[in-house]
Amino acid sequence: MGNSEDPPDFQSWVRTHGDALMRFAYLVIGDRDRAADAVQDALVSACQRWQRIVTHGSPDAYLRRCVVNADNSRWRRFLRRERLEPDPTLFARPSTTVDTAGQVVLEDAMWSLCRQLPPRQRAAIVLRYYDDRADAEIAAILGCSANTVRSQIHRGLATLRTSIHATEEAATP
Repeated sequence: MGNSEDPPDFQSWVRTHGDALMRFAYLVIGDRDRAADAVQDALVSACQRWQRIVTHGSPDAYLRRCVVNADNSRWRRFLRRERLEPDPTLFARPSTTVDTAGQVVLEDAMWSLCRQLPPRQRAAIVLRYYDDRADAEIAAILGCSANTVRSQIHRGLATLRTSIHATEEAATP
């Protein structure tokens, strides 16, 4: 008994899911060029074994994991890590008026802090809070257990809270 729906071919999948994969890569990596390189590396690797990927599981989860691994490999090869220091005044309590520009600056500062997290913590947080994925899905994408996912998210959030608190204290005279 055959499946009534054939798995997508590689090009169709990329046309349908490529933009989402690139957004994911950018949020996890924090740099457009590095994200594009990681996506390209992941797609080149997946193209060669596409039939096995669609036969054995979710291509979406597989490629997200490939993106994370590709960036980690690239990072290890070049032994380079960006450290961006946010402006201490950015985390001051917001005013009651709507300030769109201020919101953009605050979000940018938060992403700067997120980029300082270790890659697996950053990936777990992006998958949970941006992609709205469950622990089991995140575990499949990152190739670890659901307990490890919860631990990575817990540690990442604790680091973010500490960074925000330290930044707020630095802004207080």
